[in-house]
Amino acid sequence: MKKITIGIVAHVDAGKTTLTESILYLSGNIKKQGRVDNGDAFLDYNKQEKDRGITIFSKQAIIDWNDTRFTLVDTPGHIDFSTEMERVLQILDYALVVVNANDGVQAHTETIWNLLRHYQIPTFIFINKMDISHISRNQLMNAIKKRLDERCIDFSNETTHNEEIALCNEELLDYFITYNSFTTPMITQAISQRNLFPCFFGSALKNKGIIEVLNGLSLYTKQQAYPSAFGAKVFKVTRDEQGNKLTHMKITGGRLKVKQKITDQEKVDQIRQYSGDKYQTFEEVFAGDICAIKGLKNIVAGTALGIDTNFLQPQLSSYMKYRVVLPEGEDHYKMFINLQQLEEEDPSLRIQYHQQLQEINIQLMGDIQTEVLKKIIKQRFYVDVTFDQGTIAYKETILEPVEGIGHYEPLRHYAEVHLLLEPSQRGSGLCFSSECSEDIVSRAYQRLILTHLAEKEHLGVLTGSPITDMKITLLIGKAHLEHTVGGDFREATYRAVRHGLKSAKSVILEPYYQFRLEVPSDCLSKAIYDIELMNGSYTMLETTNQTTILLGKAPVRKMQHYQKEVATYTQGLGRFTCHVVGYEISKDQEEIKTLINYDSENDIDNPTGSIFCKQGAGFNVSWHQVKDYMHLDFQYHPNRTQERTIETYSSNLMKDEELEEIFKRTYGDVKVRLFDDYHHQTTEKVPVMLAKSLPECLLVDGYNVIHAWPELRSIANDNLDAARTRLIQILSNYQGYKNCILIIVFDAYKVKQNIGSLEQNHNIYIVYTKESQTADMYIERATHELASKYSVIVATSDALEQSIVIGKGARRMSSRELQLEVDAYTKEKFEEFERKKPKSKVVLEDVANFQNKK
Repeated sequence: MKKITIGIVAHVDAGKTTLTESILYLSGNIKKQGRVDNGDAFLDYNKQEKDRGITIFSKQAIIDWNDTRFTLVDTPGHIDFSTEMERVLQILDYALVVVNANDGVQAHTETIWNLLRHYQIPTFIFINKMDISHISRNQLMNAIKKRLDERCIDFSNETTHNEEIALCNEELLDYFITYNSFTTPMITQAISQRNLFPCFFGSALKNKGIIEVLNGLSLYTKQQAYPSAFGAKVFKVTRDEQGNKLTHMKITGGRLKVKQKITDQEKVDQIRQYSGDKYQTFEEVFAGDICAIKGLKNIVAGTALGIDTNFLQPQLSSYMKYRVVLPEGEDHYKMFINLQQLEEEDPSLRIQYHQQLQEINIQLMGDIQTEVLKKIIKQRFYVDVTFDQGTIAYKETILEPVEGIGHYEPLRHYAEVHLLLEPSQRGSGLCFSSECSEDIVSRAYQRLILTHLAEKEHLGVLTGSPITDMKITLLIGKAHLEHTVGGDFREATYRAVRHGLKSAKSVILEPYYQFRLEVPSDCLSKAIYDIELMNGSYTMLETTNQTTILLGKAPVRKMQHYQKEVATYTQGLGRFTCHVVGYEISKDQEEIKTLINYDSENDIDNPTGSIFCKQGAGFNVSWHQVKDYMHLDFQYHPNRTQERTIETYSSNLMKDEELEEIFKRTYGDVKVRLFDDYHHQTTEKVPVMLAKSLPECLLVDGYNVIHAWPELRSIANDNLDAARTRLIQILSNYQGYKNCILIIVFDAYKVKQNIGSLEQNHNIYIVYTKESQTADMYIERATHELASKYSVIVATSDALEQSIVIGKGARRMSSRELQLEVDAYTKEKFEEFERKKPKSKVVLEDVANFQNKK
């Protein structure tokens, strides 16, 4: 029986929970069909959910249908709880989007659709409430195709849907022209690759169309191919009625047993599988299962475990900040510790404690979430709290690279840290790495510095808001043989960040809405005037004699109450929908700074200066004078190149100008996959340091390797795309240990009109060759152009290609030798491997000899 995890997602009131109830009833899992408005739905068992009639927390149910075991995950639909919904997406195999036939596609439906695209989740659609809809099926399908995707196909209309399926891609079209039909595996494959989105119509309340949905899900889904080694994704943390912490995860590889150690400090005490509010305990769970683990103490939501390293940064975040108001006499710090328990369960709360002000701040999505949180705090900690009027949650970033210096030297303490702060792409977050030689700063101290960078929410110097969209790199540091203790590097690191921010060109970022405004044509001038007054931008989507539709972006700060104004000046005829799309540079920098009135020099919790020692006593040096006292020279010089190498804390690829130029001549600008947004690099050219010896570049013939490695060959026999994904994951991990430039080349020369492509996936490049260009041809050309700048190694078992690349100045490696080296390059074996290899022989022979001795 195949195992499929499917999430039911939708705009609020679309009928998700009712649909889940109908599925549970018709599949025989419940005897009586409950209703949301009666408060007896199977998955809405939380008291606040019953009282409000909405889903607040994601929950799951397990059903069997035909040959499939489905884990159904019901998610919140209200926008206030959309971060809860997003956390679930990364553990889904498929999604079922529910559309209310009375309302059609809503703004939040589009937000969900964009998230599904971002996480590359195959998707089905159920158009609900057809029994009471005044909109025809054709009108609904046209709107769905227009607002979501042209490849949304009505699967309930078997007479015409084959022709529409054929237009989804060229492979389907070619097959249909020849055979005038499709095979089930072809449709299943198209759906899994997001080339086709089946749509079904019905009424969940009346149990109409539900059997067709279940049959479609069973017929057109396929189970993922999972690796044999243990891996898991943690998507949720809760507590049971006894207060036990439960860590919810999906097993993405191998198996997990009771008493098994997940990390050196974390061990499994109990394994539960929930269906509704009931659970069963198991001694062991397997890849594809969703379970709740009792006994884990420090693992939080958003953590990838084992071989799974692919948990991505969330796209949605709360953009309003509130101050927690406590009853008189309550201890602020004690409440802060309590609230951190809630932040474990919902990381989007981003709780901050300002000791100097005795103030707790928390980020929330809206009024409903605020009311829910009040009741949770009262129930959990027996304290009645309130929240003041919310303010916009700003962020800060920098515009140019800068070196920050931190020095901490009170009596009998010593540490100095130099960091390079560089701007990166909007929405990329923070990325930390080290380019400091271990001969200067030991590996242990470098790890400590990188940990200190990641452990704290660093604040900007303009408004005291969190910083974002930067790469922060350790350039150099200094310790004292006797006087340096653990906390010294923490102080020096924090001060280096603040010094860099004070020295840089900082800017304020604020959240922006993407809006859709539909107004009567005679109100158009008023709408345009308002948008420009709010520092917004717009384009006209449609204009008729009666109506004009405007699409655009504007700051949340100025547009958050605009819906009421639209209703007023259009006399109820206008329609305004919006959703937050991210942060952009504010056009009102001075106004916001004046409003917040933050003084970075008086923020004693985040000092900008450093501590130096003179005549046995420490003294404070202001940030602008630190350069006159620092013990190490500046390392970053914008106008000349220097030496950089070394170790990366998160997955990042150091780009090289010559390599980029070769890529651009062949394919144009480098594209970065959407799901790697958190690791984006800056597009501005920043001087890089020259290595003492030629850096290594590994070119891999992707399909040759897939067919040479038994594990990948077995996967490819069933699903070539899954084999490609597995190879990319393996080589991404390998590159993290090896720190070379790694390029995987896949043949796409048979794809008609294919212009080729280059993508950055985490820390490696992936090339799909253009039409009439084989992987061998690309590798030969790339080797010729790269050999003078890099030590090039080509991994392929093609004998002819091996001979060619040797003539071009590259070293050769068979696909089997690459597998041996990948197996040997693990954290546990790396040092033994380096110690045992004969220094006079080439690396590839060393790997084979090492492997044979095991």
